[in-house]
Amino acid sequence: MTSLLEAPTGRYAAVPGLLREVGDLKRVRTADADGSMASRAFTRAWAALVDGAGPAAVADAETAAAVAGARLAGIDADVLAVAGLAAEETRAVRDRAIDEVAAGVLHPATLARLHAAPAPTTAATAPPAFVAALCRQPRAGATAPGRARLITEPPEDHGEHCWAVAVYGALLAEDHGADRGEAFLLGLAHHLHNAVLPDAGFAGEMLLGEHLDAVVDRLTERELATLPDALADRVRGLLGARADADTPLGATFHAADVLDRVLQVHHHARAAAFTAREALVDLELVHASPVQAHQNAVLDAAGLLP
Repeated sequence: MTSLLEAPTGRYAAVPGLLREVGDLKRVRTADADGSMASRAFTRAWAALVDGAGPAAVADAETAAAVAGARLAGIDADVLAVAGLAAEETRAVRDRAIDEVAAGVLHPATLARLHAAPAPTTAATAPPAFVAALCRQPRAGATAPGRARLITEPPEDHGEHCWAVAVYGALLAEDHGADRGEAFLLGLAHHLHNAVLPDAGFAGEMLLGEHLDAVVDRLTERELATLPDALADRVRGLLGARADADTPLGATFHAADVLDRVLQVHHHARAAAFTAREALVDLELVHASPVQAHQNAVLDAAGLLP
């Protein structure tokens, strides 16, 4: 089994760019449904699990969609089918997107599984009520005891965060020797208590003091009771891995969780520092085309070139 410290260290150096782009699906929306692509995937994953799908199968389908979505955004298999692409053409587009962003970044076995995965499907079974609650529950962001809160707008919601931790965990599981289905399921479930408990961050948790563990446990059990018994038992058995990073699953989960929390902060910092020059020069907003010279002449005359 891979050491918990050796191989993953190299992977952590390689993955931030990929994970940052995957995490941006928290901010991608399309006209056909409410919510971000991330919150919709969170809902879809829970519906599939309640419908009886295995965690590894759901993890494979959702992580493949997420990695492809890093570049394709809202252009998914359903959209391409409506646009007239055959199934093999849709898969080729998805695989091209996966390779563009993840080839040479992910563990080879993980990359192979992404290519082999089917597209996610929407289950007929409705997701449990806590899913919608978590998608409405804002994250607190960075807080510290004795300090005023740092408010960043717009906040992510708990569904988006749990989805990201689930996807990142499944993508990193191979490096730790963890089961990708378990890593994905733990990521989805690790904030069940926040379906009821508003998030006041670390500062609020410290003020709850001796009541914190009991509050979290009671509210978690409240939501587990809404799941089918077998799924509830499986989730309950995984939640203990949050206690430390001494097991493959615990190490995978805590890596995924901290990467998402810090990449979210980096997103707000990047957004606050964004300049027009980045769009026009670094991202080539006025990209190469037969009319590029005309467009640049218009901007130059208008005084809008950097």
